[in-house]
Amino acid sequence: MSLEENLNQLEATAANRITRSETIPELDEARRALLGKKGELTLLLRGMGSVPPAERPRAGQLVNETRARLEALLDERQSTLARREQDALLAAETIDVTLPAPEAAFGRRHPIMQTWDDIVRIFSNLGYSVVEGPEVETHWYNFDALNIGPDHPARDERDSLFVGDSLVMRTETSAVQIRTMENREPPVQIIAPGRVYRRDAVDRTHSAIFHQVEGLLVSEGVTFGDLKGTLSTFLQQLFDEAPGSGGLKTRFRPHFFPFTEPSAEFDVFFKGDWLELGGCGMVHPKVLETVGYDSEKYTGFAFGFGIERMTMIKFDIDDLRLFYDNDWRFLEQF
Repeated sequence: MSLEENLNQLEATAANRITRSETIPELDEARRALLGKKGELTLLLRGMGSVPPAERPRAGQLVNETRARLEALLDERQSTLARREQDALLAAETIDVTLPAPEAAFGRRHPIMQTWDDIVRIFSNLGYSVVEGPEVETHWYNFDALNIGPDHPARDERDSLFVGDSLVMRTETSAVQIRTMENREPPVQIIAPGRVYRRDAVDRTHSAIFHQVEGLLVSEGVTFGDLKGTLSTFLQQLFDEAPGSGGLKTRFRPHFFPFTEPSAEFDVFFKGDWLELGGCGMVHPKVLETVGYDSEKYTGFAFGFGIERMTMIKFDIDDLRLFYDNDWRFLEQF
């Protein structure tokens, strides 16, 4: 069989194989079998040594023409297969707009922040404005200006977190009251929610870092009756929708605070026992005089309570540590 006949037979067989290739890897294998170093056309080219010298130019031309046609067939088939794969990929990514959309996981307000918002809303409706202050306080604002003397237990290192010689992580947001009164003339009617820090052992109802809201009202003719009425109204509104809140029981107990006189603690009956919410009382005259108020003309009341404990009652939670565990199963309930 002549070289030309061999080339024609090889080209016919190769064209059939190229056409039957259904994937790019399969086509690559056909390319190597035909045009590779050990391919059929390469082996045929190596047999040129047996061709008479006079016929070699013509034989070389035939081989090159065959190679060019095979490469053209291979390239065309590769383009076809590439388009087919791209079409299949696009078809797989097509979105069916008639299908239900996947449910989006929206975040929720943390239960503590929900209670925070409710506290701000209720007191805003009662005419109070919201103020804020620094979490790292000087001894003056955190202790001295609140009539907490150098020998008071609250100033012990076992109770407070000190930052250097003159700074402390605020133990209550009462310091904001002092800062406000220094810059405002009476009447003053504010609440100061924020984070506070104490050396408390963490348990079911205590945390070393927690949220507190302080309230202050200073004007002429303010009485303890105004304080009791304000807190009773607030607690009733806050817990109006709490589980088992029907007939909410509250009580005031005599107590001592350096910055109020007389002073009291107020409790709520929760899960069969009385739970302390915070302290309150009439602003001590010395505190009023420290900020330049006339204690003979003005009186006022102050109160402070932990937002975590109020959240426990509002959502019927028996352990405040759950608020900080970041357990999605717990948080998604609110």
